[in-house]
Amino acid sequence: MEYCFGIDVGGTTVKCGLFRTDGTLEEKWEIPTRTENHGEAILPDIAASILEKMKERGITREMTAGVGVDVPGPVNENGEVPCAVNLHWGYKHIAREMEALTGLKAKAANDANAAALGESWRGGAAGIPNVLMATLGTGVGGGIIVDGRIVCGAHGSGGEIGHANVEPEETEYCNCGNQGCLEQMTSATGIVRLAKKELKSSDDSSVLRQSQVTAKAVFDAYKQGDELAGRVVKKFASYLGRGLAIFACVTDPEVILIGGGVSKVRCEQCI
Repeated sequence: MEYCFGIDVGGTTVKCGLFRTDGTLEEKWEIPTRTENHGEAILPDIAASILEKMKERGITREMTAGVGVDVPGPVNENGEVPCAVNLHWGYKHIAREMEALTGLKAKAANDANAAALGESWRGGAAGIPNVLMATLGTGVGGGIIVDGRIVCGAHGSGGEIGHANVEPEETEYCNCGNQGCLEQMTSATGIVRLAKKELKSSDDSSVLRQSQVTAKAVFDAYKQGDELAGRVVKKFASYLGRGLAIFACVTDPEVILIGGGVSKVRCEQCI
């Protein structure tokens, strides 16, 4: 039996999976994403976790096909990322570093591209050749598949919908250095930002004034009928719909998928 590891590096947590090479998930777990000191501990932490899991399960290097790592940033075909702002990385050769740390063959990709490919292989878009995927987490990523092929672009930045401008009058800066990005409006951190702006500009009562403001708290308050939270959710949905509509016009997908931590929110009012 041959195994492989799938690693999804997010701005808050690293989600790890042990798979068979046919795509069967054997086990999944998480470790924190330590972004301090320019994220220098992220790849060593991942490698240590992989090696510990191999030891625990009695899996040798000979039994392991390799490890795939996806990150929130542009990745070229060689496994290099010029920058990943949510991880505080500058240039990094992910594949080469992971191979050196683990002794395993390694590949790297953009997180949303990997998600879109996974969904088109074994998930919600299985067998569908034209797919648009948005991943809503600490940031916002995008994966676009046209005629069965992922759109990477000249520099690995194809499909980065999170940095499309959806609010030309925004004055605050995104982590990427631009203003008005979809990520500023529809990521978990973006929802918090919208909520704080709404709380500051309004005197309306809200349960959000009584606790720490998080994306989950905003949606929980919305479910309870909180009017201020409702305005935040309406803005979030409007920006997300606007962004997806723009890219749908360009790519003409058969399916639009939404993933990431924010996508776990589900309630009757949201549908």
